Amino acid sequence: METAADQRTRTYMEQLTGAPPGTLMPDPDAIDSQIQVIRYTETAFETCLVEDVASLDSFFEEEGTVWIRVEGLGGIDRIKALGEFFQLDRLALEDVLHTRQRPKIEEYDAQLFFVARMRSAGEDFDTQQLSMFLGKNYVLTFQEGPAPCLDIVLDRLKTKRGRIRSQGPDYLAYCILDAAIDFFYAEMDRYGEQMDVIEEQVLGNPSDEILAAIYTLKNNALAIRRSVSPLREAVNTLIRDGHPYLSEGTQTHFRDCLDHIAHILELLNTYREMLGGLLDIYLSSVNNRMSEVMRVLTVIATLFIPLTFLAGLYGMNFNHDASPWNMPELQWYWGYPLFLLIMLSIAIVQLLFFIRKGWIGRPRLRLLIRRIPQPLHRKKRRRG
Repeated sequence: METAADQRTRTYMEQLTGAPPGTLMPDPDAIDSQIQVIRYTETAFETCLVEDVASLDSFFEEEGTVWIRVEGLGGIDRIKALGEFFQLDRLALEDVLHTRQRPKIEEYDAQLFFVARMRSAGEDFDTQQLSMFLGKNYVLTFQEGPAPCLDIVLDRLKTKRGRIRSQGPDYLAYCILDAAIDFFYAEMDRYGEQMDVIEEQVLGNPSDEILAAIYTLKNNALAIRRSVSPLREAVNTLIRDGHPYLSEGTQTHFRDCLDHIAHILELLNTYREMLGGLLDIYLSSVNNRMSEVMRVLTVIATLFIPLTFLAGLYGMNFNHDASPWNMPELQWYWGYPLFLLIMLSIAIVQLLFFIRKGWIGRPRLRLLIRRIPQPLHRKKRRRG
């Protein structure tokens, strides 16, 4: 059943279909925009929230790198004001608001535009779009909601870890993109641990929950692949062609991003094969369990076939007074206990036969039954 959120998304996508290029239309479920400005040098650091975009002029009056971090894409007026302030291309702003873009890197007259996917906050795996503009002395980022990877970069700026404070905006852009990519590494490690647990459970006790966990991992791995794979070509092109806003040292660091992307894709290929193997093991385990169930049911049915025959035969109740051939056992004093004893003996003999053949029972029980001496006539037949 379609929910209210699904209906809003469908209506939103229908409105975008056929819209003129450069149409700025935020998602109806997008949160309101909040602008955080970070300005830093090697010796100074300041950050604050701003309401009016026009107040950004004061941050560019002094030297240093400025990071404008926009969280939430619901404030269309603020986003338009930022576009006018930084002279952003209308098509690039459209890509910022339409968060289903393919990861890419594009060059404009005054900016270098990055689109990537990064992990959202929360225990459940989900991704959101990261849009980033690299200018001469600033970095402008747009995020749909809280982003742990960007918080880590901000913490590095605050605590002055590494050399990020002594580098320019191009190094900041590299750190942001690298943090977004590296967060998928942690997800890969978590997948490895989960697959170890699933492998133990799928061999011991396969269930519907295990199957759901396998498909969840497959879907998440596919989402990571779609998030990371397109960046390999874009970063490779950026390294090969260069850009005026990228220093030679920063280009070397982007090669490190390329290596991380290649490593993640290799892990994804490995995990995809492992997940396919786990799915095959699950199906085999389910089939084996079904075979065991059918075997037990077949044994039970086989046990009751002669017993049912005897019970049906003696259930006909022919009168013995009419003919001496009509079931004289019905007149015996111990007839009923003897009949039950015969039925029990038949069931026991059948069970011993099934265990001896290895159709039922544990291995140790089968070995014990096989030590029972065979009938004498079978031994003579073998000697003969």
